[in-house]
Amino acid sequence: MLGNLERAVSIRRALISRASNTKTLEGSLIPMVGYDYSRVMGACCENVIGYMPLPLGIAGPLKVDNVMFPIPMATAEGTLVASTSRGCKALNAGGGVTTVLTYDGMTRGPAIDFPSIVLAAEAKAYIESESGYKTIKEAFESTSRFAKLQHIKCAMAGRTLFVRFATRTGDAMGMNMISKATEKALEVLGNQFPSMVVLALSGNYCTDKKPAAINWIEGRGKSIVAEAVVPGKVVKSVLKTTVAALCNLNTKKNLVGSAMAGSVGGFNAHAANILTAIFLATGQDPAQNVESSNCMTLMEPTNNGEDLLMTVTMPCIEVGTVGGGTILAPQQAVLEMLGVKGANYDTPGANAQQLARIIASAVMAGELSLISALAAGHLVRAHLAHNRSQLNTPIPSRPQTPGLGVSTNRPAVEQSSASSQPQNGDAVKS
Repeated sequence: MLGNLERAVSIRRALISRASNTKTLEGSLIPMVGYDYSRVMGACCENVIGYMPLPLGIAGPLKVDNVMFPIPMATAEGTLVASTSRGCKALNAGGGVTTVLTYDGMTRGPAIDFPSIVLAAEAKAYIESESGYKTIKEAFESTSRFAKLQHIKCAMAGRTLFVRFATRTGDAMGMNMISKATEKALEVLGNQFPSMVVLALSGNYCTDKKPAAINWIEGRGKSIVAEAVVPGKVVKSVLKTTVAALCNLNTKKNLVGSAMAGSVGGFNAHAANILTAIFLATGQDPAQNVESSNCMTLMEPTNNGEDLLMTVTMPCIEVGTVGGGTILAPQQAVLEMLGVKGANYDTPGANAQQLARIIASAVMAGELSLISALAAGHLVRAHLAHNRSQLNTPIPSRPQTPGLGVSTNRPAVEQSSASSQPQNGDAVKS
């Protein structure tokens, strides 16, 4: 209404600040000036009072399917970028990472009530019939040239029918696209069953932003499997451990330990760390790290036990290169650096698929480095050196007193940290 977006943000900020208990917002260090709010308005955020910058680091580069990619990571966790870089170095030494896309389909699962279980079962049978599926598919795909219905999965709970639509969505992550298409499909289904009541467009059968075995089993978004072979000499020289130690620890930690915890999709060391940092850097929905971080990390000896064969399986990486936060200029610039900005007009969906391949490969690098650090006992030393706030816990000074030399009157913890720093390169340096 003011015709000046930055002024509007400033006024809103002042109003909110003066109405608050602390009254600190108006003059706070939260940045406000110099941001393109026109991209945000009506698209990304409401009641805007500024923006929140995050440190952006680059790990790698990492060779993915014979192409070198820098790995962009927006994070405030010390050691994460450095550790991922170390994993990239080890993977590159063996020729890099090979990836395959096994599935591509975003899902939406509405909940529909019927007057009786008989009618609910009839609707289920209709959807699963050849003619019914064809009718619903035509209605579904009429809403977008990119929405291509892959399949429909139905499940009954009493007289409530849950219908899971799965569709390709081009280079968009696709939640808005599939929601619109699902509404149209339900309209056509309602013509066939006028007594049905759509309880919710999302009945949690999708499943979005929540842990769910169905995503782990069926897949959601992009399903990627990545593979690499790391030479044994690199395991020793770069990762400071052995193939046998890595395989044993990976089995006991990522497989047995996760099974003991009753994990669903959590058979990994810290896939969410790497994935979320890349999500933030590239404008993805960070809340979708819940299902997108589902990952199984596997390690086994190969070449007569001399080398390490490693794979990561990630069945539900939910990413896009158009829409959402990808319309913001900094995030677009990161996507452009990766060569996947916007839509791929020659092969719709190829850019989003490539981003998913990069993410899975980067997750492998992070997994390899962390498991190695744990196997070698370097994790704590690395975090003591690289994951402490230098403002709150500065590096201890070593004052000199004439005639006495270097003072050694330092706290024990600080002495231990300082003495271990030269060794931390084993854990995190690339």
